[in-house]
Amino acid sequence: DEQLFFKKLNSLCTSKEIFYFLSSLEVMSDTMASGALQRISEVEVDDNGLKNPALLENEVFRALCFQFEFESSKLSNTGLLNALQALIKLRIDPQSTLMSSLFSESEERLGRGQLTAENLCALGESLLALEGPSCATLEQIVNHMQERGIERWSPREIVMVYRILQVTVREGKQCKNLLNRLNSVTLHRVSHLSPNFASAILNSLVVLHQTQAVPLVTALCKHSVKHVPYFTDHELANVLEAFLYFGQKVQIFTEALERHVPKSILTMHPQTVSKVMQYCCKKMILSKPIFDAVAEGFISNADRLTTDQIAAYIIPFGTLNYVPPSAFSLFKKLETVLHTRLKHFQPHTLLNLLHSCVLIQRYPINFLPKIFSLYFLQKLQAQPPGLNRVVMSQLTQLFLTVTLECPFYEGPKLLSNYRVKAFPTPHSSPDVHLLKRVKSGLLYLLKKRIYFASEVSTPYFYVVDIEIKLDEEGFVLPAAQLEEVHRRIALCVDGQNRFCAHSHNLLGEEAIKQRHLQLLGYEVVQIPFFEIESLQNTRKMADYLHKKIFPCTYG
Repeated sequence: DEQLFFKKLNSLCTSKEIFYFLSSLEVMSDTMASGALQRISEVEVDDNGLKNPALLENEVFRALCFQFEFESSKLSNTGLLNALQALIKLRIDPQSTLMSSLFSESEERLGRGQLTAENLCALGESLLALEGPSCATLEQIVNHMQERGIERWSPREIVMVYRILQVTVREGKQCKNLLNRLNSVTLHRVSHLSPNFASAILNSLVVLHQTQAVPLVTALCKHSVKHVPYFTDHELANVLEAFLYFGQKVQIFTEALERHVPKSILTMHPQTVSKVMQYCCKKMILSKPIFDAVAEGFISNADRLTTDQIAAYIIPFGTLNYVPPSAFSLFKKLETVLHTRLKHFQPHTLLNLLHSCVLIQRYPINFLPKIFSLYFLQKLQAQPPGLNRVVMSQLTQLFLTVTLECPFYEGPKLLSNYRVKAFPTPHSSPDVHLLKRVKSGLLYLLKKRIYFASEVSTPYFYVVDIEIKLDEEGFVLPAAQLEEVHRRIALCVDGQNRFCAHSHNLLGEEAIKQRHLQLLGYEVVQIPFFEIESLQNTRKMADYLHKKIFPCTYG
């Protein structure tokens, strides 16, 4: 009785129990035998491969394989294809006579049109599981499936065809028409997709560069929200990659992550945590629940992380200018890890990591002699992207940080030819519209344009949005005057691009700029977008600026 057989088989949890059970049977159908192989592959294979390679030498296992190898032509389609899937999962050599026999029989039946839709799926999945599947056979499978009509495909078939198209497109085949039809059909099935299928399709759309399939991508991203707690780590990483690739930003998805990540942080795969942090960093999302949980996860698991994962965990704290409650333990752990594994970091990864620390006033004093050494600078230059302006800006800012904020540092300094004259940071450019409104308000307040200068380069690498000079008595001087300047006021006109998304929290690069300008003697006056958005006319703007810049004379 096959029903009783499978009920008993599925209750067994080790290959030893399965072999004992099989040896007690007098007769087995090929469906039962292939089911036994599948169950063995389920219990004996994990993410790291085969748990117990010795099982391949077991007498019962070898007898099963012998039957499949020499009686392949007598097998049912289900028995044949289930056995093939199980043996691939068990890492049986694809070139062995056993596998060659099963593949040959499968391809013959495919050519004769004997395989059902479910059989075609099983064969396609088996071929895709191999490193270098035959492109011709995969195309044959898709052609047979198209005969049945694409609109009638099940979600499993849709996923498999997307994966097949990844292979055929990589081989240089043109599948644009089929891909467009597939995208259109899938759009109407999105609400019925499981977490696994939704993730797989998003991954395929990324690989196939389907940037024009906006309705499908948007629908899949929104559909993914409800699946966040149910995705495997690998599936969640694929979904996050799709959000990044297609530029999707769904607030309820972030909220779902905020509920899921803190609960799962200690069991979540480090690569998935890294992808979560990359998503937050690229989208400028400062999620305190996620960042606090990741900080705790780092403190617990840092010794098991790769150097790239360490950087992925830590850099967003600096980029988004956030110091978590566990900061003392977090950076103490980071320092310990750096001491033991410093030589394992790639030069650019190490520079990015240490630069992110100084953005939030965590000073890597013990490691700066290495960073400023000529040997390390040459290694930076030798590896992509080399010593471009962004890299040299990071080096210059590290140098400026120790000069201004760490006067006790006595190690080597950055050589002058590795410093830049200005920082080209992607978020440093002022909001043009906002700057224009502030300048109009200043003109109304100060009466003449000569009394302030905009986008002023300083000798200290930073560019000031608006500079106002005062004499000893507090009177405003013409911007061009160089003598008798007693005070300098730096107006930082901070648009939304200088803050975290939906937040009043300055980004790290802007926070360090304003901190350094103060240390260099400027009086820094911040003009954030959220304070002036509601000011409806120039007079109100001038009134606001008077109160902000000259509070002593206001009123």
